[in-house]
Amino acid sequence: MKSDRLLSILLLLQTRGRVPAAELAQRLEVSARTIYRDVESLSAAGVPVYAERGRHGGIALLPGFRTDVTGLTSDEARALFVLAAQGAHSALGLDGALGSALRKVMAALPAPHRPTAELTSRRILVDPVGWLAGPRPEADLDVLHTAVFTDRRLRIRYRHGGRTTPRTYTVDPYGLVAKAGTWYLVADRAGTPRLFRADRVAAATVTDAPVRRRDGVELADAWEALRAQVEQRSGGVRVRVRVRATRLDLFVRITRPHLADQPVPEGEWASAELVYPVLRAVRQLLQFGPDAEVLDPPEARREMARAAAEITAVYGSAGDEGSVDEAPAGDEAPSARGLSPLRSVPDYGAVDDRTR
Repeated sequence: MKSDRLLSILLLLQTRGRVPAAELAQRLEVSARTIYRDVESLSAAGVPVYAERGRHGGIALLPGFRTDVTGLTSDEARALFVLAAQGAHSALGLDGALGSALRKVMAALPAPHRPTAELTSRRILVDPVGWLAGPRPEADLDVLHTAVFTDRRLRIRYRHGGRTTPRTYTVDPYGLVAKAGTWYLVADRAGTPRLFRADRVAAATVTDAPVRRRDGVELADAWEALRAQVEQRSGGVRVRVRVRATRLDLFVRITRPHLADQPVPEGEWASAELVYPVLRAVRQLLQFGPDAEVLDPPEARREMARAAAEITAVYGSAGDEGSVDEAPAGDEAPSARGLSPLRSVPDYGAVDDRTR
């Protein structure tokens, strides 16, 4: 509606200062011509708004003008009180500030909206951490946070997955992203976008040099490009598997990042196709014991057989009275008969391997 759009323009100008008409049009999903008509409407209503032409022009309010209108609808008020990822606020040291801000917002809400907003905060909870995630390494975000907000270059000592010795890089940060409970630093290294897991940054120093970002690229743009690269990563080893139907839900949850398609149930079993970055990663399936069998390719079956033999060598000499040959009867997975499920899943697809 036009009234909502006019209010959005007013609040954007109040918080951002001068904003190009093209940017306002993109944010509000209208044409630049519509934005100019809306500016004329605001001016006719007594709002001191004006437009400047030229390369550095845009639409702005006269200095010192403020409005006390919040413009919050009932749904907007509810949205503010759906607290996502409380851990994200804790990691940035903003738990206290968040609580204080929400109390102020509650006080500023129109009286009819307050009960709904308060009820929403008590009835909706967002937990971004997956089941059985286990303890996560602590990430020290203080220095990264400082570099991001002061627009300074960073010098970091970074430990890549599978390596013990950190490497040193000078990077130009765009910002921090929290995804599924894990913090990432999005930055350019030598003009190329990179992802760095914050919990793998062994040391970080803010330099005196100003950040050098690519023109016109914001954090959301850089993150979207990097995320797409990770999710659309091609190549790897395609593995055909059959999994017992009673374990299918757990199988899908654990192997989801590698599933090529949704598994197809076929009676007692279901068939699935997985894509792993390297052959050794197929060992992830050992945790399903005899409830999952690798069918193709032959080299993946041999890798599973080698892994099973290594485990048998470890436990076969333990001096127990029992024998690995005394596995329970039933359908067998030739390379993993009698194995107990493993608790951890190897992380063979780390998003930052590209930065090695």
